[in-house]
Amino acid sequence: MTSSIQTLIDNNRRWAAETERTRPGYFTQLAQQQSPKYLWIGCSDSRVPANQITGLEPGEVFVHRNVANVVVHSDLNALSVIQFAVEYLKVEHILVVGHYGCGGVLATLRGMRVGLADNWLRHVYDVKMRHRKRLDHLPEAVQEDVLCEMNVIEQVGNVAWTNVLQDAWARGQNVTVHGWCYGLKDGLVKDLGVSMSRPGEVMSTFRNALKRYPRQDA
Repeated sequence: MTSSIQTLIDNNRRWAAETERTRPGYFTQLAQQQSPKYLWIGCSDSRVPANQITGLEPGEVFVHRNVANVVVHSDLNALSVIQFAVEYLKVEHILVVGHYGCGGVLATLRGMRVGLADNWLRHVYDVKMRHRKRLDHLPEAVQEDVLCEMNVIEQVGNVAWTNVLQDAWARGQNVTVHGWCYGLKDGLVKDLGVSMSRPGEVMSTFRNALKRYPRQDA
């Protein structure tokens, strides 16, 4: 265990030295300030690194991650990140990014118990139950991808309805919320068409996004 941790420290030393060699003054400049235009709200999955996916440098994207990229109005951690990003950093875009093959979403869809995280994933379960008539008639593999997308769409709405965003829009601040889903198999992001930049767009954008997933009423 100790040797594996030491490997990380050694890797860090080599990375820092090589970065400073090829880009002199990089760390000095980076330490002076951060002025990101983007807040990334994504899944904790180690295969979904925000900077690499978007081709951005450290300091260009502010990041919040949790299991299944959930935004809950009782989660002071997420709300604090959003408020800091919007009111202090003045980000212009909030990207809610899920990913296909998300373990939390799949566990919810399949009814799998994963332990303490089951309580957190109840929020995804609520999404599943709310949209069950759009999901139940689909093949299982399709259900997985659709629930990943629906979960993102719901979380975009949750971000948009926070007091932070509502207050920012009321004072005329330029900030837009977007919903993406990332493909582990091809490295590409899919824009889910739920961008919102003012209060009047929230419900209509949300409803239009869900129209892509027809209901099948019994």
